Amino acid sequence: MMDVAALLDQARAKGVMIATAESCTGGMVAAAITDIAGSSAVFDRGFVTYTNAAKMQMLAVQSTTLDAHGAVSEPVAREMATGALAHSDADIAVSITGIAGPGGSEHKPEGRVCFGLATGDAIQTSTVEFGARGRAQVRQAACDHALTLVQQAILSSLPDN
Repeated sequence: MMDVAALLDQARAKGVMIATAESCTGGMVAAAITDIAGSSAVFDRGFVTYTNAAKMQMLAVQSTTLDAHGAVSEPVAREMATGALAHSDADIAVSITGIAGPGGSEHKPEGRVCFGLATGDAIQTSTVEFGARGRAQVRQAACDHALTLVQQAILSSLPDN
């Protein structure tokens, strides 16, 4: 499990602020960060955008992207992360959109989660197949993975301030 206090210490040492854009995790990443005293020094804000309308209104995700790829897709994760960065004072934004379950489809199975990570001009996306391990476990695994992505960005992508 991620040592969130260490992640926040690393962010503080680098002088970076973090934002989150979450769908299937419903704010779990923001909660994990803000559970730590002093997190306000490095956590700017979190967006919980569970519906497509919320993604469009709060993060400027394009309806054409949603129509073409669906909410659970790397293009939507990319737009969520860039939208969170644009609508915050953060240096790093992580996004999560996926199918926690139960359910899913042949094309988008339970446990598929797409991530976006935006740092300034750099944007990365990825998809992780966590499998049909149950809603709570998929959500926790997605939260932990997002925190790991943020930590990697803090340690490798951003220069010391």
